Amino acid sequence: MLRRTLGVLVAAGTMLLAAAPAQAAGRPEPLPRAHAHNDYEHERPLLDALDHGFTSVEADIYLVDGELRVGHDPEDLRPGRTLQSLYLDPLIRRARHGSVFPGTRQRLQLLVDIKNNGEATYTELDRVLKAYKRMLTTYHKGKVRPGAVTVVVSGERPRELMAGQDRRYAFYDGRMDDLGQGDPGLIPLISDNWTNHFSWLGEGEMPAAERAKLREIVTTAHRDGQRVRFWATPDTAGAARDALWRELVAADVDHINTDDLAGLRDFLREHDRERAAA
Repeated sequence: MLRRTLGVLVAAGTMLLAAAPAQAAGRPEPLPRAHAHNDYEHERPLLDALDHGFTSVEADIYLVDGELRVGHDPEDLRPGRTLQSLYLDPLIRRARHGSVFPGTRQRLQLLVDIKNNGEATYTELDRVLKAYKRMLTTYHKGKVRPGAVTVVVSGERPRELMAGQDRRYAFYDGRMDDLGQGDPGLIPLISDNWTNHFSWLGEGEMPAAERAKLREIVTTAHRDGQRVRFWATPDTAGAARDALWRELVAADVDHINTDDLAGLRDFLREHDRERAAA
């Protein structure tokens, strides 16, 4: 009887050991540069991005009837389709062990783009985020406490209101005018429209002056403890997009913007393989 019991236990242990690598292999590999632009337009908001390894997602919000509703345009908004239901609630469930990505220390950025009533919407956002503070990166009287999820506010950002808070559960999305001013406790991210600063869209060689400008932007931001993101970069699959993405990676831009989850995932994985082979 004892021998039979031991045999069962050994067999069970062998099965668990054999299953463990497969389970680990099934986890999405976090891609630190991958940013899901207009994430809520995917079939499964947030979840599709996480399954592709994206570590930054973007949600547009409107304050309507006391709800922070998610959608690109007012006609897209639906009662109950809120920042809490699509993003905050699933994130706090996933982050209960300290990270949205199990077995890693990778943090997630949630970029919240305010589309209406800047101060009123932010005030409601601040109230809502307080209930999720145990998973959030927070600011209190000059000190930043890192969390599993960092909320950064874009769009109609009430800068004076945010800067005047002793305690915050979100941070401010800066623009190129904020570059070189430091203050990652308020502005950890510098975002801007690519076409406002660069003419090159991936065709032919990137002009040397524009390449130098891009790298100077990144160097300055990183010196001040800030990250860099551009929107309005080419997002149609092809050689031009790949060329521009290669320049962004080479310059160490922190977040690459896309609506094509699989396309950017495959590009970044291939880039990592090529770098490892080199």
